[in-house]
Amino acid sequence: MNRIFIFCEGQTEETFVRDVLCTFFEPQGLYVYPIIFSTSTGHKGGISSYSKVKRQIEMKCKEDCSSWVTTLVDYYGLPENWIGLNESKRNVSIFDKILTIEKVWQQDMGCINFIPNLLLHEFEALLFSQPEKFSDWFEQEDVDLLIQETSSFETPEHINNSKVTSPSKRILNLLKSYQKPLHGSLIAQEIGLDEIRNNCQHFNSWIEKLLLLKAQS
Repeated sequence: MNRIFIFCEGQTEETFVRDVLCTFFEPQGLYVYPIIFSTSTGHKGGISSYSKVKRQIEMKCKEDCSSWVTTLVDYYGLPENWIGLNESKRNVSIFDKILTIEKVWQQDMGCINFIPNLLLHEFEALLFSQPEKFSDWFEQEDVDLLIQETSSFETPEHINNSKVTSPSKRILNLLKSYQKPLHGSLIAQEIGLDEIRNNCQHFNSWIEKLLLLKAQS
């Protein structure tokens, strides 16, 4: 099992998998392939319901039992009926909340080759691993405001998930011309996977899980 299929929410995450994760995992003997979730016939990107996500993952897990299937899904904006959300309300730590959701999700799927993964709180949080890199694309004074606004958070994964203060909303509020499909993956590449892993605990734990799959291949 040296193949890993990563279900993504959209084009930005797909590009990140292809341009950043593929180049990291391939020398390890692991080959990753992004798949964008389908929302309806002929349409891809985004998540509308847990049942649709479950169906697509389940089909892939059964279609290729010799490979692994995982996800790159934002915690921010999950549908209210998402599996494990109610159980996670008992947790205080955001990391414990995510682990609870992922555990319930894995149990509900019942596929031994499935590894659930949620991004805290969304893809843009990874970019706060080194927000100085935004200055290659945007005015320095605006980037300085962005850095100042988020400097009080313990880690990028602690930047919260409201409709006003989620990572992407903070970026768009100060960097008006930010375009996720264009800038997101490019800035992530400039930051580098090592820096992102050093700053994002839960994301790094996912990478570590995938690296362990080499021994099982």
